[in-house]
Amino acid sequence: HRRVGLTGGVASGKRPVSAILRELGAVVIDADALAREVVEPGTPGLEAVVAEFGPELLTADGNLDRPAMGRLVFADEAARKRLEAIVHPLVYNGIVELEDSAPDEAVVVHDIPLLAEGGPDRAAGFDAVIVVDAPAELRIERLLRDRGWTREDAEARIAAQAAREDRLAIATYVIGNTGTLDDLRKRVVEVYDAITT
Repeated sequence: HRRVGLTGGVASGKRPVSAILRELGAVVIDADALAREVVEPGTPGLEAVVAEFGPELLTADGNLDRPAMGRLVFADEAARKRLEAIVHPLVYNGIVELEDSAPDEAVVVHDIPLLAEGGPDRAAGFDAVIVVDAPAELRIERLLRDRGWTREDAEARIAAQAAREDRLAIATYVIGNTGTLDDLRKRVVEVYDAITT
């Protein structure tokens, strides 16, 4: 496989890029999505969370009460470590399974929102790194328009993430997302061709 890291700051447009990569034949592995899947109702992961933290973390319909869990681990470092000790190995196993089951010739894309935050060593583990890039002001506009955030929240989230320069520093390919979806698709196809040829 060719192993590719995909990253970009909040509201840069990573989601449409990963959707286009999937259409082009890439196997996209999204650790955030896996982290949700491993604690769905009926999973050993959810059973382990309930055994560790108690049934009060379930909603009436048997789902993990994410806001309650979030409040608990946000306030308590030890609780967060206990949760991660359950979830992280399950996510890691899921990633390994998906990677192993991908066809040999496939491009395997790891969607990692905080890849730049992991430092250059983390990025160096990939054959290539794609960074989806858009100026902060445009990303703030998208957060206000598409997610109903306040400007203050949007600016705080962007400030908390890696600086644009740090993200661009680990990029093998930069996909600028400032135009239309057609513009974006053309650029993703160019990058995919470059990776696969």
